[in-house]
Amino acid sequence: MAELHVIGELRTAVDFEEPNLFCRWSVQFGSSWKVIEGYAEGQSCCSTARIEQRSDFCTPIDLHLACRGIQGWPKLHVEVFAVNALQQYWPVGYGFAFVPTCPGHHRVQIATWKVSSPRLADTLRERFHTGGFSLAKSDIAFSGIERYKLLTKTSGTVELELMLIFKNFVEYGVELH
Repeated sequence: MAELHVIGELRTAVDFEEPNLFCRWSVQFGSSWKVIEGYAEGQSCCSTARIEQRSDFCTPIDLHLACRGIQGWPKLHVEVFAVNALQQYWPVGYGFAFVPTCPGHHRVQIATWKVSSPRLADTLRERFHTGGFSLAKSDIAFSGIERYKLLTKTSGTVELELMLIFKNFVEYGVELH
């Protein structure tokens, strides 16, 4: 089997309006992939020290995958949440990016979006940090099946730093550049 090692960290979230953030991440992949070692999902701590709309997470990612084919190539899925003084949290960003297809060091930036509402009352509620809207099914964020039905607006960007190690892909006829 061909193998992929994903080693790195979930570094920062930038350009989000909300002050206190944390991030849930997961690696989504097709049926020909399986986890050999490590975790395919995780969560950062809450970052409250913000400078210039930047939250630092520094959450490690260490995952070892094996595959029988490249169909269903892994995607990094992130959900960013805001936390208020009452310890209530709500989503303020959804996004995903494919894991790069070449070995080595990569800086991955994931642009995020959030669910919006045309109603003024809902916009004010979100503006004063008392809640926002969430997806009923989080897989809508990366599958795109029913995403066209949503009213959305852009959020910030989540930055990751990854080191990718590929093993045995050439033996199975996959050329990496």
